[in-house]
Amino acid sequence: MELTGEAQNVDSYSNVLSGVVKLSKSLSDGRQQIVGLQFAPNFLGRPFKVESSINAEAATAVTLCSFPRAAVERMMKASREFEHRLLKQTLNELDEAREWMVTLGRKTAPEKVASFLLMMARNIDSSLDAASRSASFDLPLTRAEISDFLGITNETVSRQLTRLRADGVIRIENARHVTVDSISRLEKRCGGGRERP
Repeated sequence: MELTGEAQNVDSYSNVLSGVVKLSKSLSDGRQQIVGLQFAPNFLGRPFKVESSINAEAATAVTLCSFPRAAVERMMKASREFEHRLLKQTLNELDEAREWMVTLGRKTAPEKVASFLLMMARNIDSSLDAASRSASFDLPLTRAEISDFLGITNETVSRQLTRLRADGVIRIENARHVTVDSISRLEKRCGGGRERP
């Protein structure tokens, strides 16, 4: 389900309360590229912009809390705390985009798939904490969408998921439900640098 279309007038902004939102850009020939995912409790939309520059689509069942654009922009001007929260989210997204550039540009196919799964574990499973070090979640994207997001083929995604399952790093049920018994084992498969705790 489309939430916001590219080049569409922005009338409201939303907080993602639950679910996953897929962000994509369209090329002139109709091809699309997934450029990001938004998770709860992220803010969806770009304040002070009249027209959307991306497509936002529900990747799973999504619950949003939406506010009129004018009200949000007034709140930002009136509340330093609210403005600070949005700035902090923006800076976090910038850091994540830089990390994702490393994933796409330098990591191997196995490391890309492991990094994708780690991102899902950290953002979808609300029970994940330092004590549990395990996670369980449904993949919000199809294999084709994952391959698009990672810049590798569908076959490579399937092969790497099978390899992670065979090595006991993940368990997969019903083709979409993933269980990670040890986040640290998955982190080791991500390669290439320091992972967040």
